[in-house]
Amino acid sequence: MQAVPRLVLSAMRGGSGKTTLAIGITAAWRKRGRNVAVFKKGPDFIDAGWLGAAAGRQCYNLDPFLMEEEVIRRSFARHTARAGAAVIEGNRGLYDGVDESGTYSTARLAKLLKAPVVLIADCTKATGTVAALVLGCQQYDRATDIGGVILNNVSPGRHEKVVRNAIEQTSGLPVVGAVPRLGHGEFPERHMGLTPHHEHPDVDTAIQAATSVAEQYLDTDGLWNIANNAPRWEVADLPADAGHAEPEVTIGVIQDSAFQFYYPDNLEALEHQGARIIPINALKDRDLLDIDALYIGGGFPETQAAELAANEGFGRSLRAAVDEGLPVYAECGGLIYLGRSLVTGQKTYPMTGVLPLDFVLEGKPQAHGYTVLEVEKQTPFFDAGVTLRGHEFHYSHIVNLDELPDSAFRMKRGRGLDGKVDGIIYKNVLAAYTHVHALGTPEWARGMVNKARSNKERKRRDRA
Repeated sequence: MQAVPRLVLSAMRGGSGKTTLAIGITAAWRKRGRNVAVFKKGPDFIDAGWLGAAAGRQCYNLDPFLMEEEVIRRSFARHTARAGAAVIEGNRGLYDGVDESGTYSTARLAKLLKAPVVLIADCTKATGTVAALVLGCQQYDRATDIGGVILNNVSPGRHEKVVRNAIEQTSGLPVVGAVPRLGHGEFPERHMGLTPHHEHPDVDTAIQAATSVAEQYLDTDGLWNIANNAPRWEVADLPADAGHAEPEVTIGVIQDSAFQFYYPDNLEALEHQGARIIPINALKDRDLLDIDALYIGGGFPETQAAELAANEGFGRSLRAAVDEGLPVYAECGGLIYLGRSLVTGQKTYPMTGVLPLDFVLEGKPQAHGYTVLEVEKQTPFFDAGVTLRGHEFHYSHIVNLDELPDSAFRMKRGRGLDGKVDGIIYKNVLAAYTHVHALGTPEWARGMVNKARSNKERKRRDRA
């Protein structure tokens, strides 16, 4: 039986302060000696990174679109097994999903985990209407357990008193916090919401600012009581392969300020399959290490374009390794890095030139949302006929689509490279705009490690 105290932070829409408050609650509970497991609903990397920094442990994504329900339950059980509490940050509004029925919503995840919801209500220029919205959320789906409400952007004094009384009298829900309008403070936004914590000049100060908000304006004891009201629930036994296999191959992962977007589950899945992860820095390393395969995730290569372009030796080393057969899997920012050039801010920066593609960074998203892809042909990592679910969010596009090399995936949902296909195949390289999650796409880690084994054997034969 699972009995960890837990709560879901949600709201009526995106941009309501969920992340800052989730960070503050997590850090405030941690200050009290609680080991807080943290989760992000949906595919977001940036919010998850901040939550992990606040908790002092990895934050794991839970996404009903990308993962089966039992997979989500097992992941939650595994990562809360030694925790004293769990905070799950929702995405968008409580009932928002991929269609008018709210399929794959935060509410669905909360019901799956039997976790009470704390609803954040924006009180800007409203009083009784806020109570009506809260009541509507409460009655919209009675199976969703809304345990309390946090008022945000509320004026202290009469405004707060009227809204608080209206909510408690109409819905019976306790108000467990009232946050006045605050400036952006320590959390500047860029692209997908918050600035990645890797790039923030003072992460500890930023987290302390959120902690101060929670301690000053929230009823942390009331929130703890709501979390403790979560019922016990049963979860199937964890699979026998939950531990790491003995490392057989080495897989390099480019992890620097340009490439930061990796799901912890993806790296752990590679280790479970028998890989040893080798961190690589494309900005500073002069040559590519002797590895059996390479994984290049997403990030913001445009912010480090000059430094990436200047490290010509690393680019030459990567091209040479690809020509010799190195398996490479790249996502989004990694796809751009493998291209020929990137135009950003009226400047053109050479990339590695592994793929004959040129990219331009635009001022607004070129694609954003879930993807569904069909593998049309055999690839280095996936067999033909497999259907993949993923996520894309990018501001770049390819300007020379007429030179598009062999593609791997047919888009059944989403844009990909051109609205029709995604996934470039070149030798043992597979590069796509789509991000996949290992818990929803178990074929990915198996394919990566199997290809690494094949490459390791090839190198052994060549050296014999």
